[in-house]
Amino acid sequence: MKTMNAILCKAGRRVAELSLTLGALLASHAAVAVGNLPGGPAVNQLDLHPPVTDIAADQRWLHYFMLVICTVIFLGVFGVMFYSIFKHRKSKGAKSANFHESTTVEIVWTIVPFVIVIGMALPATKVVVAMKDTSAADLTIKATGIQWKWGYDYLKGEGEGIGFVSTLDAAQREMSDSGKPSGDDYLFKVDKPLVVPVDKKIRIITTASDVIHAFMVPSFGIKQDAIPGFVRDTWFRAKETGDFYGQCAELCGKEHAYMPIHVKVLSQADYTKWVDGKKKEMAALADDPAKVWTLPDMLARGEKVYAANCAACHQASGKGGGPIKALDGAAVVLDADHAKQVQVLLNGQNNGAMPSWKQLSDTELAAVITYTKNSWSNKTGQVVQPSEVVAARK
Repeated sequence: MKTMNAILCKAGRRVAELSLTLGALLASHAAVAVGNLPGGPAVNQLDLHPPVTDIAADQRWLHYFMLVICTVIFLGVFGVMFYSIFKHRKSKGAKSANFHESTTVEIVWTIVPFVIVIGMALPATKVVVAMKDTSAADLTIKATGIQWKWGYDYLKGEGEGIGFVSTLDAAQREMSDSGKPSGDDYLFKVDKPLVVPVDKKIRIITTASDVIHAFMVPSFGIKQDAIPGFVRDTWFRAKETGDFYGQCAELCGKEHAYMPIHVKVLSQADYTKWVDGKKKEMAALADDPAKVWTLPDMLARGEKVYAANCAACHQASGKGGGPIKALDGAAVVLDADHAKQVQVLLNGQNNGAMPSWKQLSDTELAAVITYTKNSWSNKTGQVVQPSEVVAARK
């Protein structure tokens, strides 16, 4: 009896422990619960994204249209098959017919599929042709896939000359590293979104600097590969203002999940204000590559560049992690020959594990190299000037 009581008590404690564990799991799940992201994915989403362009609306209509046709064919074929099995089963005395060919059947099962295929092909072809018509664009933007971020250059139209790199927000990466995601825009928030005007035809030219990426924004109905050494293009015309999200849709390496696309659609007036502000900002940041910088100024500038572009992999402590090499105490960082580290940043290394950073300005590259040479335990006192980067680019 005592043994039985002990077993029951032990079982009771085990049940209590499991209940507490389950409660903790449910509580943690509730803590990270997210809602729908307007312009992005929805919780338990089954359908396509709500369209904000005519092309996306046509694609959704085609999706439903094809689904209805496939459903009718499925019901028709299997309906006839199961009816025949039931109606002409052997237990009812049915006997199979004995014939070799039927001209009528041959004609019917040739014409009917032909009509179905034509009925599907005509509207699909119309949409595909419209998707490829990138002519007469109001604004042309080049989107360059970079491991693991997007570079945007405004080539033609209002805003021509603007260029910047869009990177996953640092706070999002920290949440991912800590395993504590939060917010409906988790892994979609960037530091600099792509900004376009509403109801204007936007042509997107895609390419890449390293491996194949893909520019995809589901609400716009666009997905175009970005291939190194090639240019492809697509277009959209957003019918409403707001924030719309996408991702790189081509497996491009270990940081593939951290390469979001955020498109901010503004009214024409607000877009003009943004262009004016962006150009003033770029003019203020324009640097003379011949300028000689002091160490304190270079460190202040380099810290910002490092936080925006390097800390995601090398960590704020410079210790790296996993396959990412540490910068704290690294031989190439401590080396007095500045050209070695300049070449690493310009050309990358380790088959793309360390990507090229040619898209950064000469001053930004010089600043971040100076920062790494004088941070953590790297107290070299060395200052890399923009002129050294200019010479290395030639």
